[in-house]
Amino acid sequence: MAKKTSSAVQKSGRIADNKKAAYNYFFEERFEAGLVLEGWEVKSLREGKVQLTDGYVVVRNGELFVIGLQINPLNTASSHISPDKVRTKKLLMHRAEIQRVIGKVEQKGYTLVPLNLHWKDGKIKCEIALAKGKAEHDKRDTIKDREGKREVERAMKSRNR
Repeated sequence: MAKKTSSAVQKSGRIADNKKAAYNYFFEERFEAGLVLEGWEVKSLREGKVQLTDGYVVVRNGELFVIGLQINPLNTASSHISPDKVRTKKLLMHRAEIQRVIGKVEQKGYTLVPLNLHWKDGKIKCEIALAKGKAEHDKRDTIKDREGKREVERAMKSRNR
């Protein structure tokens, strides 16, 4: 039987979600992109020290970057680096996908929003979406739907008891 080393054990699942995004936007299309990270950032992500709520994606020189993705450094960070917790991070996607996304953002007025960070095959991925902003009445509808679902769940729970 083969022995598993710590490097062979792969984490899987979600690291962080942008819960505000679903409240503020309608999602049209989703994409998965890699992230260019420094070593200390990966270690912090393993510990879950990340905040995605204020993040957004911008286009610069035909490339995509995430701004506002806050990764808090660990207390045990190395002394020879100076961590910048709000550093701009580059997104990695195929050139054709990037061109398609840029075209939609420029022509149709979509916004690019980071939805979550997750592990995939031992690498950290960022799910982004082409999104349209919700109007205030749409946000109220979202709240009503969510409260309605909660009431139904409560009724079903009390009925099952």
